[in-house]
Amino acid sequence: MDAGEQHDADDEFVRFWQERRVCFLSTRRADGTPHLVPVGVTYDHATRNARVITSRDTAKARNVRRAAGAVVAVGQVDGRRWSTLEGVATVRDDAGAVRDAETRYAARYRQPRANPERVVIEIDVRRFLGTVRPSERRPGA
Repeated sequence: MDAGEQHDADDEFVRFWQERRVCFLSTRRADGTPHLVPVGVTYDHATRNARVITSRDTAKARNVRRAAGAVVAVGQVDGRRWSTLEGVATVRDDAGAVRDAETRYAARYRQPRANPERVVIEIDVRRFLGTVRPSERRPGA
């Protein structure tokens, strides 16, 4: 893949993750079975971080907290085009991280409702799957 093709692949990938669509988050329950739920996801390609806002007492937040260092997946589909991001998730509840995630969510979807119990699940993306994915080079490299 030459530099122009890499740039085109990255541009298409970034656009795909900026367009408004429902995504899915997969975590593991305590018994090992998958927990798959619809969510809104934002993705920052420069840092390879995906974010999901949720309430602190949801199953998805509990699953991530319980399985510290576990890999989760978020994905989205548009007809035959699809993309999945896999990575290590952590739950953050500090005000700065939550505000940042809310701002990103508002840019992709809409302003989220007020929620004093909000936390953000941050995913350090390590793997890309799908028909829409970035070039193999790391952003900024």
